[in-house]
Amino acid sequence: MISALTIRNIGVISSAELQLGPGFTALTGETGAGKTMVLTALGLLMGERADAGRVRTGEKQLFVEGRLDVNDPALLEKLAELGAEVEAEELIVNRSVSSEGRSRAALGGASVPVSQLEEIFEQLVAVHGQSEQLRLRSNTAQREALDGFSSEIAKALASYQQVYKQYKELQARLERMQSASEADRFKVERIRDRLSQIEKVSPNVGEIEELTEQIERLSNVESLREASVKAREALSSEDQLAAGEMIGIARKALESQSDPILVDLYQRLGEIGSLVSEVNVDLSSYLSALEADPERLNSLLSRKAELVSLERSLGASIDELLESIPQLNAELLDLDSSDEQIERLEMQLEATLSQAAFAAKELTAARRSAAAQVSEAVSSELTQLAMSGSRFEIRITELPDLELSGNDKVEFLLASHPGAEPRPLAKGASGGELSRIMLALELVLASEKSVPTMVFDEVDAGVGGQAALELAKRLKKLSESTQVIVVTHLAQVAALADHQIRVSKDLSGDITLTSVAELSDSEREVEIARMLSGNPDSESAISHAKELLDSSK
Repeated sequence: MISALTIRNIGVISSAELQLGPGFTALTGETGAGKTMVLTALGLLMGERADAGRVRTGEKQLFVEGRLDVNDPALLEKLAELGAEVEAEELIVNRSVSSEGRSRAALGGASVPVSQLEEIFEQLVAVHGQSEQLRLRSNTAQREALDGFSSEIAKALASYQQVYKQYKELQARLERMQSASEADRFKVERIRDRLSQIEKVSPNVGEIEELTEQIERLSNVESLREASVKAREALSSEDQLAAGEMIGIARKALESQSDPILVDLYQRLGEIGSLVSEVNVDLSSYLSALEADPERLNSLLSRKAELVSLERSLGASIDELLESIPQLNAELLDLDSSDEQIERLEMQLEATLSQAAFAAKELTAARRSAAAQVSEAVSSELTQLAMSGSRFEIRITELPDLELSGNDKVEFLLASHPGAEPRPLAKGASGGELSRIMLALELVLASEKSVPTMVFDEVDAGVGGQAALELAKRLKKLSESTQVIVVTHLAQVAALADHQIRVSKDLSGDITLTSVAELSDSEREVEIARMLSGNPDSESAISHAKELLDSSK
């Protein structure tokens, strides 16, 4: 339940504080006074899109805050997860919008994305107005209203849509394969040619670098041999002391010394001597293996030329070409519209279509069951709303093809009197009848998915006389279990309210100001008199207003 609403700088409202109690509250005032701004404020709290144009002229930002009573354990747990504080079952929600369009929202002191406001408020408040009545003429809106009645429909719809999306994806893929464009066919041939060239050469990662090293060695055998021989002779010359012998002499000279530095040098000379011996052995092995091989050199040069030619032809290095093979194969598989692939995909599509058709039948069955319940319940509600003899009916017919929403066309029909042929709401219902049907539907749907607060924005438009009184009585009845807030121009509706709030406009100054205040009993008499006659000072209107208020008690 909404216990209070604070509004600052929204449209014509500079500042307003609304204290809202349980039961039935009527929001009244002359046309243009600013009642819509109150609903705009509530809409902002509910996560509606921020409009910088709503900021009062000359102000930097608008601000709205609501205080709500929350006692649902699941919702309290969700709020705790968001970091929102709820003290004594009271949740404080606020929203600000700057004149530049920046928006901020907070739940229980915790900053949250605006989307979280919508998620939380859909469990707390339901708003219905004339825009909903216009939507009610649409078959799409009618189907959505029916689907919101039953959890069984929701489950069946989710199952169906999962299979339907798979079917549409397969269908799109098959159609693309069957009508492959010339560009696709050219791309397939190009990929195949690229893979064929790579496969023909069969390169290896790093192969060009290895070939270059071997070719360099075989191309310079004599210079390599000369350098190696000179190095080996320097290490083991017969004409002069070899490097190993000289190191041995130096090491012998230090052998008996105890100075730590000389001991370290002695050990290092030993390591050098071992290393010199190893190098000498390696040089001998290198020289024995170093032979000119013209045939092998030609073979290596030919192989390198083949690899270089492949790189130039395909515009990438060997390593890049090898890395691209898996991606090319995957792309080829996706583009290749071979008869075998098409046949396999057609079989898969047929099986998925069969599953979707079965799921659609399950969805239709759930809708028909709910439609019978809703039709009976709404017809009963209409009787209590001064539409006795009217019959509400939901007709479900099969569509020619499966759609995302199923295989059903849902139509709301109204037979306005006994024996009349039911006609679609778009053709057979007046504005006043739509108002009452909307209310009746909401009452029925609320029985399945109740919320603590229900707001009705001029749902009594086009209604008068006895129908207005019956509508007011039904709203009063609804308020016994739910907080009901109604924006109304009807005195009959306002008179039955437990609380009445007047929105009034002051044009005396340079700037239009709007005030919002709860009315006392005497003030209600004057306001209802104005609603009845347009003249709050009319004695007959005031007398009638008192009569309405007394009868409501």
